[in-house]
Amino acid sequence: IQEINCVRRHLSAIKGGRLACACAPARVVNLLISDVAGDDPSAIASGPAVPDPSTLAEARQVVEKYRLDASAAVRKHLSRSENETPKPGEACFARVESTIVASSQSFLESAARFFSDHGIRPVILSDSIEGEATDVALVHAAIARQVARHSQPAPAPCVLLSGGETTVTVRGPGRGGRNTEFLLALAVALGEDVRYAALACDTDGVDGVAGAAGSVARWDTLRRAAAAGLDARRLLLDNASRAFFERLGDTVVTGPTFNNVNDFRAVLVVS
Repeated sequence: IQEINCVRRHLSAIKGGRLACACAPARVVNLLISDVAGDDPSAIASGPAVPDPSTLAEARQVVEKYRLDASAAVRKHLSRSENETPKPGEACFARVESTIVASSQSFLESAARFFSDHGIRPVILSDSIEGEATDVALVHAAIARQVARHSQPAPAPCVLLSGGETTVTVRGPGRGGRNTEFLLALAVALGEDVRYAALACDTDGVDGVAGAAGSVARWDTLRRAAAAGLDARRLLLDNASRAFFERLGDTVVTGPTFNNVNDFRAVLVVS
């Protein structure tokens, strides 16, 4: 995403700080809803009102690195020094005030308060987890086992909360999303070793493809799947997590939320 942002900031009339320059010398109040891990203002919506730390040279390197089929007009634009984005310290940012009003961390803290109010100890793992969804699921499964077996980092019942944005390397013919893939991998990893209930959703209401925000899984998910004739491991290899949870009736459909603070995962460990 950082590389994509670098290129599009240099091709946009408003991203990469150009909106701030268009507004100068007016005062600009820049309210940010962060959908990126780490809450870097230059990456949120590609930074229309903040300085751009990246360069035209770096944008050209991305085009070459991935052998993008860029048009002659795009290549010409990226080769001209006058098309460089505004940098830190430039006058157009003198009257810009930027504030993050919502983020993955604020979402996790709200969720933590909810669970605390209901007598369940929350453990926030991180607001910026990235990596393959299946790998992230294995780590969450290992922590869930640690809770169940050793009461660490907290005794059960407790809920493991995390945010960020995972990725899926698609190798099969299925249609899933990173959150449903996370949940299916979690269910396969935990089996019935731990009594748990888990939710994973994209906060914008769309997990990869239209139709669902995410899904839920429980300690009996694999048993119910087997009774329905579903091979969880094969469907995981086929990236068919969406079909798996749809068949079980465990998808979460919210519709578009018109907000995005990345993914939300909650793994409630009962015992």
